[in-house]
Amino acid sequence: QVQLVESGGGLVRAGGSLRLSCAASGRTFSSYTMGWFRQAPGKEHGFVAAIRWYDGSTYYADSVKGRFTISRDNAKNTIYLQMNSLKPDDTAIYYCAAAQTLAVVSTRAAFASWGQGTQVTVSS
Repeated sequence: QVQLVESGGGLVRAGGSLRLSCAASGRTFSSYTMGWFRQAPGKEHGFVAAIRWYDGSTYYADSVKGRFTISRDNAKNTIYLQMNSLKPDDTAIYYCAAAQTLAVVSTRAAFASWGQGTQVTVSS
């Protein structure tokens, strides 16, 4: 059973940075694509970024390109989301998710396993 545990959320001022972590366990993830999604109050989950575990290929939502970077640490089985130049619109609960596919997918339905989420609040 896949287990995902996020950490690193918090309160930051606009223009600041945060790094989220997602510790993954329960599987060998070489055949997985890992993703970050976010859910703002009153809105549905929105795709943020994804990374194919075995070769590090990445894909980003247009709204975060150039500001956010997704990466992985194979030795620690951990996914990261480095968030720079944060804006109030980035305020949301951020979720880590895992999809058992080699395609770099971005649709919520493709991800079967989810973490509990971590809150990110960006003040203006």
